[in-house]
Amino acid sequence: MMFATNRIKLRKMTEQDIAVYHKWRNTIGVMESTSPALDIYSMEETGSFVQHVILGSTHSKTYFIMDSASDQPIGITSLISIDFKNRNAELIIDIGEPDYWGKGYGQEALGLLLRYAFMELNLHRISLRVFDFNTRALKLYEKLGFQQEGMSREALFRNGAWHHIIHMGLLQSEYSE
Repeated sequence: MMFATNRIKLRKMTEQDIAVYHKWRNTIGVMESTSPALDIYSMEETGSFVQHVILGSTHSKTYFIMDSASDQPIGITSLISIDFKNRNAELIIDIGEPDYWGKGYGQEALGLLLRYAFMELNLHRISLRVFDFNTRALKLYEKLGFQQEGMSREALFRNGAWHHIIHMGLLQSEYSE
């Protein structure tokens, strides 16, 4: 199966996932290293976001990352702002369950998503943004072949200090499974 490894599988997000996504979206420890806005959202706001932005978009593909053994959702990954004319998209990932952090699940999920993006969708370029203090993510993206393309200097105020947002990209010709 294209969307599975021994440990995880990716499946399309559905309306039934709103409650789990809502929990992750409102857990500061989960979102502080990936989300520019650390707001608390109501269930209604999360439901509307999922309906209109995630499920209602023709320019994004969003998948829940599932633990294959327990069938428990552990995170979410997406290709957003897909531009089929210019063959590029932006990648997003959040491992929502802290017990799964630092154990290679993100790398596996991104491996599946990148293979899909480059081999099935035939995209030419995948970009992402990462906060400068998210060193684990930076190392992972570099390991996957992403290159730093620039930065938005001091664009994020977090924990009493200004931080850069680093822009990275990976071309189809640079991709290796």
